[in-house]
Amino acid sequence: MTPHILSVDQGTTSTRAILFRPDLTIAAVAQEEFPQYFPNSGWVEHDPEDLWRSTVSTMRNALAKAGVSAADVAGIGITNQRETTVVWERTTGRVIHNAIVWQDRRTAAICSRLRAEGHEPDVAAKTGLLLDPYFSGTKVAWILDHVAGARARAEAGELAFGTVDSFLLWRLTGGQVHATDATNASRTLLYDIHRGCWDEDLCALIGVPMSMLPEVKDSSYEFGSTISDILGVSVAVRGIAGDQQAATVGQACFLPGMTKATYGTGCFALLNTGPTPVISNNRLLTTVAYQLDGRRTYALEGAIFVAGAAVQWLRDGLGTIKDAAETGSMAATADPAQSVYLVPAFVGLGAPYWDAEARGSLFGLTRGTGPRELARAALESVGYQTRELIEAMRADWAGAAETVLRVDGGMTASDWSMQFLADILDAPVDRPVVKETTALGAAYLAGLNAGLLPPPATFIKTWALDRRFSPTMDEATRATKYAGWKDAVRRTLSTS
Repeated sequence: MTPHILSVDQGTTSTRAILFRPDLTIAAVAQEEFPQYFPNSGWVEHDPEDLWRSTVSTMRNALAKAGVSAADVAGIGITNQRETTVVWERTTGRVIHNAIVWQDRRTAAICSRLRAEGHEPDVAAKTGLLLDPYFSGTKVAWILDHVAGARARAEAGELAFGTVDSFLLWRLTGGQVHATDATNASRTLLYDIHRGCWDEDLCALIGVPMSMLPEVKDSSYEFGSTISDILGVSVAVRGIAGDQQAATVGQACFLPGMTKATYGTGCFALLNTGPTPVISNNRLLTTVAYQLDGRRTYALEGAIFVAGAAVQWLRDGLGTIKDAAETGSMAATADPAQSVYLVPAFVGLGAPYWDAEARGSLFGLTRGTGPRELARAALESVGYQTRELIEAMRADWAGAAETVLRVDGGMTASDWSMQFLADILDAPVDRPVVKETTALGAAYLAGLNAGLLPPPATFIKTWALDRRFSPTMDEATRATKYAGWKDAVRRTLSTS
């Protein structure tokens, strides 16, 4: 058998394992959804055991579907929901609290206090991030302060913290390896992205003992090997990257100025800025895009908390659709005379507003408003939010002036949505042949370490276009529609 690469894509609502052949075509896919827990308004949790069980199960199922033995897997790549936070016991591996998911807003008060005390400029200068409950650091501190005895145990070195990649790596290696990669570390509020290390002062400020933290490695690196009873033989874990950075790699955005946007539960746009971090003046994030051979490449990032989740809300919350695939045809037949705007601030607003207290709102409703108009408003909200991110990127860095946006994720299957995106951006939108770019990026990183795949300069030539969406909307319509969106956001902000 030829060597394969097994990619684990541990996401917010499901875990997928994709087995790739050496030419990066897909041999098999296995996927499992798992429960979401909402213990209080604005709180979102996962049971880490669900994440672990679904990871093992999908890996085994993907191999079984393809009829491939784990002995024929050259390496495992892991990509993960990034800021989701897990704390566990070093001796037993037992988690001490549910995972606090990246969407969770429970630490808004902590962030507000630190901001009021004047710490945000220093935090941003070191981490490239803003003081927002989105990131991992304040979630760790919350767990330590709300689980009996946890802070004392952490200070005694008994507890470990990790983002989901680190937790899975710990379990896969039988507790032998506590590590992460630079992309995940850069999302914690605890990591100096310029020096490439954990920062003692940030840890003290937020209240996270440094003894809890994993080692930080390259994104393409031999992290360790799985214990044999998971897959039957020991397999090396050779690549790790947070999901949005993995998608950046999978989209072959290796050159400064290249931009991708991933549309899943949320939407995350990353602009490669090369070896020099660009500090945003427009409330974007500066983050590590990937780290290879000890060299960091940086990106500007804009985070939209709700994209595909707005369509899920139509299905599960309102019951106006039965399947997400319906929304494109519904939007196409919506009443063009109605200007309905959905601002999906269900868990606050991300970039460029960072308003943790904002909540979702609908504007422009009439007696004639129905499911079609709501479907159109949900899909259009993603385009409007993306335009805000791209405008901020162009204002921050001249290299973003002529952006062609590469897109991936579940929503990109909707031609209507992608055409509206091109129209409202007034820019081309490129959808690739391989749409599983997040898993592909993790597979590439693992295959690169295994010596199966070429360096980035060669890999970039393998990217293939499925369809380019070019703008067709006239400028007057574009301006009117976007002005309506900006007014809706203004009225939604908690400080308005």
